[in-house]
Amino acid sequence: MLLYAQTPARRNRQILADLIAVLLIAVAVRFALAVHETIMLLAEPGRKVESSGDSLAAALDDAGETASRVPLVGDLLKTPLRSASDAGSGLADAGESLQDIVGQVAFLAALGLIVVPVAFVLLLWLPLRLRWIRRTATIRRLLDAPGGADLLALRALTGPPGDLAAIPAPPGGLADAWRRGDRQAISALSEITLRRAGLRP
Repeated sequence: MLLYAQTPARRNRQILADLIAVLLIAVAVRFALAVHETIMLLAEPGRKVESSGDSLAAALDDAGETASRVPLVGDLLKTPLRSASDAGSGLADAGESLQDIVGQVAFLAALGLIVVPVAFVLLLWLPLRLRWIRRTATIRRLLDAPGGADLLALRALTGPPGDLAAIPAPPGGLADAWRRGDRQAISALSEITLRRAGLRP
């Protein structure tokens, strides 16, 4: 199985197309990761809120524990401080939720920015490459099969006429030479089909 043509011009075009496809995919991935990082900057306020809420809750818990040791009114002082500590924990939870939301948005945005361009590039490039690989494999099998050169010659006769002008026409024309089984004409015609596919005769 050939991945690239044997003729230099076609092989160079294929390599260039492959490099462009890989480059476009790499640019799409890099751009998506940059967008992800930029969106994740929006999570910084959430981290600060979470940190502040945790610190506030811890400080109020400590204050409540200290106040609970005050004789007679310790329990009365502890209750509002405990409630304020719960509010601080709620603030920390809100900061964490904000970070989760920003993280999900960043992930989905990056995923979309990777999947859409990569799918677009693959849909344009991959089918053409696979079709060429299958076609050349078929042509090579035909060439090696009995009567394969005749079929390739017929394909050249029924294809674009431009390449046929380069072959000296025998008496009666190329089609007549093919019908008569002229080995020289069949060989020249089959070489045209091979060259069109990017294969060496």
